[in-house]
Amino acid sequence: RRSLASPVMSGVLCPCGSPRAAGTAPGTGTEVSGGGSAGSCGWSLCEASEQDRRLRALFQKLDVNRDGALCIHDLAVGLGRLGLHRTELDLLKIVKAGDKDLDGQLDFEEFVHYLQDHEKKLRLVFKSLDKKNDGRIDAQEIVQSLRDLGVKISEQQAEKILKSMDKNGTMTIDWNEWRDYHLLHPVENIPEIILYWKHSTIFDVGENLTVPDEFTVEERQTGMWWRHLVAGGGAGAVSRTCTAPLDRLKVLMQVHASRSNNMCIIGGFTQMIREGGPRSLWRGNGINVLKIAPESAIKFMAYEQIKRFIGTDQEMLRIHERLLAGSLAGAIAQSSIYPMEVLKTRMALRKTGQYSGMLDCAKNILSKEGMAAFYKGYIPNMLGIIPYAGIDLAVYETLKNTWLQRYAVNSADPGVFVLLACGTISSTCGQLASYPLALVRTRMQAQASVEGAPEVTMRGLFKHILKTEGAFGLYRGLAPNFMKVIPAVSISYVVYENLKMTLGVQSR
Repeated sequence: RRSLASPVMSGVLCPCGSPRAAGTAPGTGTEVSGGGSAGSCGWSLCEASEQDRRLRALFQKLDVNRDGALCIHDLAVGLGRLGLHRTELDLLKIVKAGDKDLDGQLDFEEFVHYLQDHEKKLRLVFKSLDKKNDGRIDAQEIVQSLRDLGVKISEQQAEKILKSMDKNGTMTIDWNEWRDYHLLHPVENIPEIILYWKHSTIFDVGENLTVPDEFTVEERQTGMWWRHLVAGGGAGAVSRTCTAPLDRLKVLMQVHASRSNNMCIIGGFTQMIREGGPRSLWRGNGINVLKIAPESAIKFMAYEQIKRFIGTDQEMLRIHERLLAGSLAGAIAQSSIYPMEVLKTRMALRKTGQYSGMLDCAKNILSKEGMAAFYKGYIPNMLGIIPYAGIDLAVYETLKNTWLQRYAVNSADPGVFVLLACGTISSTCGQLASYPLALVRTRMQAQASVEGAPEVTMRGLFKHILKTEGAFGLYRGLAPNFMKVIPAVSISYVVYENLKMTLGVQSR
């Protein structure tokens, strides 16, 4: 016998069974199936009132205390009456996922939005499990799908899973059965989304402050995670080398440009070539590439350890938990390699013949300025991690979820151009937010090398820049910095994909 909830839940997004079966519900991208009258009059005229009636009927069944909102108690009692028993943790996740005004309960509008968003995710999960693409899931497909995620179960166990959802005794599950069983049950980020939407590993714009990517259980168990990191490191090295002239110009403009010395892009390149020849455009790139490996490795290991304190290896962290873990991991990694950051700035600013190489530069700083010089600008650098990582993650997740809700039908794969666009926009927003702190950090790193220069503090430098140059002074060098984002993202993606194939990383 079908669940009591089935007729009420059926067709939450598109109760209309019109020939849209061959198409999708407007604005959802969700396929609809069979039966009903011709849909020539359109979604809103034909079935809007019927959809509203069904949703309100379900809402009223769940609204036990009749106060016009669903709390955890309402959901527990209401779903229990419909034969759907959920744990308190599951119910809490449902409320949190749909509660837009943060009042601890769901009003009708929030409830409808939750169901629509949730059904979209369920459609993606169903498509990912339906290996034969026949619109039904059988025991073998469940076994194979779980095996792909590193979870091994027998066919008998898979049949037990099927029986819990199979209402008509066919030992297969169609979309309606899948939806009816899971619709009011929280679903986490599906593995396909994790596989396709890697961000931090793929894109390198020169600032390694992004929150590390998640890896599926399968990727961890098969060792694919380190191949991803190696491919990402190689891509970053090529990307940084190709955009190094713009990066060096940015550093020069951050340190030397002012109202009295208004350095433009063409003038800056001309000045660099005149002073040291074409090779001087790549000064500081060696140490910038060299620090990729230790920084990425330390950040990944720290992130995995911090995750263990926050959640478990099996569960995906929520956005704010990822931000916390990623920011802490970034702070640990930056603290470990920060002397290399100072060296990179000094090498980029050096004049011809000033140092014979990186080691000579390091010895010179140590003998003349002491160990403390290797940590100049450390505080603004640490403070810059939170706005960069936070805004980059928030913008990327917002763009990702918007795409998944509006355009993902059969797969969570966004394609190259969507991935590049999302990565470029989120990185640009992150850099824009943290740029004043990055500029102050660079100036503090550079000013320590000037003999007889007064000791500068972060606060003092901010005041001085605002007083002498205005707010615009905090964004010196922003133009070449933004100019390198699109080529950096594009180059790192292409190299990453090629290195992935070379290292034997399977793409889905």
